[in-house]
Amino acid sequence: MQKTIYSHQSPPEKLKQKSKLHQLALIYIKMKKYILLFCLMAIVQLGFAGIMPSLDHSVASDSIVVEFGKSGRIVIMVESKEDFEKLKLMNINQIIRELDLEENAVTGETTIVEIKKKDGSSRQVVKVTEDGAETEVYIGNMRLLVDESGENTKVRFEPGIKRNYDPPFRTYFNFDLGINNYLEDGKFPTSDKPYAVKGWGSWNVGINWMAAQRISKGFYWDFGLGFQFYNFKFENRDYQAVRGDDSIDFIQRTDVDGFKSKIATTYLTAMTMLELDFGKMNDNGKRGVRIAAGPYAGYRLGGHSKYVYRELGGSGRQKDKEDTGLYLQNFRYGVRGELGIGRVKFFTTYDLNELFQEGKGPALNPITFGIVF
Repeated sequence: MQKTIYSHQSPPEKLKQKSKLHQLALIYIKMKKYILLFCLMAIVQLGFAGIMPSLDHSVASDSIVVEFGKSGRIVIMVESKEDFEKLKLMNINQIIRELDLEENAVTGETTIVEIKKKDGSSRQVVKVTEDGAETEVYIGNMRLLVDESGENTKVRFEPGIKRNYDPPFRTYFNFDLGINNYLEDGKFPTSDKPYAVKGWGSWNVGINWMAAQRISKGFYWDFGLGFQFYNFKFENRDYQAVRGDDSIDFIQRTDVDGFKSKIATTYLTAMTMLELDFGKMNDNGKRGVRIAAGPYAGYRLGGHSKYVYRELGGSGRQKDKEDTGLYLQNFRYGVRGELGIGRVKFFTTYDLNELFQEGKGPALNPITFGIVF
């Protein structure tokens, strides 16, 4: 129950107090964002009232109620007459100046309360954003929106708003799915070459463990380790890749009916990239554009050729598998680029060294295009 503290004072004193309260009301009308702050603090107090232990005060709390406008109200709680006397000596303008609030000229945001952590990072507890006739106030994960664009002022309170949190460091797994090819003298091999690649079926599959270190807002250092499985499916299925005495040989099989011919190899690959997230820079979350680029290096774990065929005039499929690892490069290195648009991310890789050892096969530099999941 609220009580008024003027009941025990004389009428002249009441007039003086009413005059001072009227001056306070005029000041508060001009200071809209701070009124919202005080109101929200009252909401927070009510929200935590159920879990906070009750305090037994020997002196009953009195209150001053300041009403302004059509529905505006400010409640000031005091514990005693002495507290009220101190309140009369307070200068609201001085209090506001001492807050030393800094407003972001670009976003219109004003941080009221901010917690600094030992690692140098910070967490905003109370933030006010003004955008024309709209004022948005966050306290923790609660949001208060005041819309004064119409004839009537609209106030909406939303508890439990989940705000996007960008941790300074995180780890995750991703999955690459792409199509392989290779370049010979800067061009894709033509169809008359026995090792010309068929795009559909020349799959690249990658499973990567990644980590991202935030350098600044929207700027990250990504690094990780993964397994890449390369398949190069030949366009001309009558040719089989076999290991010769000194090099890879591509033999045309006229004695059988070929169905599929390919070379497959597996690498353990380490990569590192620098990433720019323009969505995070502009506070748009995943709706922005993301680009990343950097080098990678891998070590070959295995490699073979496979030829699937059927005997002429016969039935049933057979397959030959040969180890071609002797002439594949043991190490690979190149550059990787990524482009993210919304929730979709594309990638491309290009090997700066050749697929086969020098002089042991055609001079081919693998290239891949795909999607990151």
